[in-house]
Amino acid sequence: MSQDPRDTGADAVAAFAGLFGPPPGGPAIPVDWAAVEEWIGLRLPADYKAIATVYGPVLLGERFWIHTPYADAHGLFDYGRFVQEYRRMAPGVLPLGETRTSGTLFWDTSASDDPDAWPVLLHDPHEKDKGRDPWRRTGATLLPALALLVGEGLPRTLARSARAEDATGPWVPPPRHPAPTAAQRAAFASGGTGLDTLLAAVPPPPQPYLGPRDWEWTYDQLGTELPGAYVRLMEAYGAGTWCDWLRFPLPWGTGQDDLAPWAEGHTAHYRSLRADYPEFHPLAVWPEPRGFLPFASTIDGDQLGWLADGDDPETWPLIIDPRHARVGPPLTGTLTGTLLAWLRGELAVEGLPALFHPHEDPVEQVTYRPRTAPGA
Repeated sequence: MSQDPRDTGADAVAAFAGLFGPPPGGPAIPVDWAAVEEWIGLRLPADYKAIATVYGPVLLGERFWIHTPYADAHGLFDYGRFVQEYRRMAPGVLPLGETRTSGTLFWDTSASDDPDAWPVLLHDPHEKDKGRDPWRRTGATLLPALALLVGEGLPRTLARSARAEDATGPWVPPPRHPAPTAAQRAAFASGGTGLDTLLAAVPPPPQPYLGPRDWEWTYDQLGTELPGAYVRLMEAYGAGTWCDWLRFPLPWGTGQDDLAPWAEGHTAHYRSLRADYPEFHPLAVWPEPRGFLPFASTIDGDQLGWLADGDDPETWPLIIDPRHARVGPPLTGTLTGTLLAWLRGELAVEGLPALFHPHEDPVEQVTYRPRTAPGA
């Protein structure tokens, strides 16, 4: 006769308490496990669910965070993003926690159809930097793996995770990213570089939002018209973020982070840096001849823009001013062609790094998150 799941959960909690002590003060954050598992697409191990239900997100031995689903009003931790991002690292892995040294705890879901038999893996990026295998395969499920770590010297201390200080309640799974259609796959595979290909590959929002003004206002603020490829891209997609990395500000917006005010502020800052560190900031900046005029940025602070060379914006080459590297030569493709090449995994340069792991299908991973009008 199989053991009652409630007994299994009680045994897991007791074993965990034997390793790290009783739960921290205050109730754990409630979890709708059925909704979480439906969103992930897998049933989760019973010991993890039992421990998470009683303990919530915790820090073990001042070294290991065990993450659980909860809502965070300030966005300091997002369970859905954590799962989506880290499960991409290798086929069949599912993340459950992190370490203070930038490592990640995973289950190996490919090892068994039974989640209660999934062994725990530890990924250490520092080992990869040293040319060694970054994966430690414990060969043990969650509780035996934690016991193994305690046996190797992990202190038996436990605290509520500081990442959950802003927790507001249960986590609600976000909408699933729609599966690519046959038309999208065909567009990705076509090799096309024009806007029609991009529109077929990544359908635009039904109501793209550009801001409260218009192109004439933007041109007046910048002192120039802008390349037609950029104008058409913005009119199709509006402001937004590609693959949670490359952000296009509102081209008609008046706020400090919108195109015209932001470009003016960035070029003034660049000019100041160039005066102090010309070896690291060699570009002319708009409105100087062949001056750098940024129009998009990355979450890491890299800037994508034009070298405004001459009176005809249609001839301006693209260039990237990377935050953590020397500026390279201008890019050779069009704006839409460059964006498509990056989304397909065919382009990887400073500022626009590779988006995907070698085992991943790019079309499955590409996202576009549009800005919306206030109150929409």
